[in-house]
Amino acid sequence: MAPVASLLAMDRTTLTAALKPLERRGLVEVSPDPSDRRSRILKLTRRGRNLLARALPAWQRTHDEVEHLVPGGRPDQLRRSLSALS
Repeated sequence: MAPVASLLAMDRTTLTAALKPLERRGLVEVSPDPSDRRSRILKLTRRGRNLLARALPAWQRTHDEVEHLVPGGRPDQLRRSLSALS
């Protein structure tokens, strides 16, 4: 869970709360890490992967539209700057 929380810039407690509805819908499985029972392993279910595959084109279109709105047309520079601030 720690790598996912880091990627999403949220703490593990917030991630755990956000995952509960996805787990209830059968989109994500959360299980103990066999090598460290305090840690959890996240896995998209088949249903979760199917939903992600259907959502990805809409996410990509929206992402492209937003990138075109970045002043100066340099979204990578904006991402680097925002990353440096965080």
